[in-house]
Amino acid sequence: MITGAHSIIYSKNPDADRAFLRDVLKLTNVDVGHGWLIFGLPPAEVAVHPSDENGRHEFYLMCDDIQAFAAEMKKSGIACAAVDDQGWGLVSRLTLPGGGELGVYQPRHARPEPMS
Repeated sequence: MITGAHSIIYSKNPDADRAFLRDVLKLTNVDVGHGWLIFGLPPAEVAVHPSDENGRHEFYLMCDDIQAFAAEMKKSGIACAAVDDQGWGLVSRLTLPGGGELGVYQPRHARPEPMS
């Protein structure tokens, strides 16, 4: 029934952020016309957290070594916030070239098997 997930990052400078995803993170991609890139992602997961409001969603990339990831981003001129140990994972935020932020974390929690 479900074959995948499609996440959207809104940006004031989508060309710069697309270039970052393509050239720095080296995500696979397809051009669906006029430079509009759609990127492939590794296996994903979704969780439901309690909130006082509906309609709030967050998107994080996951990595296996957040310190190494932050060091690699620094080499590429991408700023990362200090790593915060949340117990369930090590969390940071990177600043996209377009000015937005993107969460990145190294999970310590159990991970589900990807859907086939």
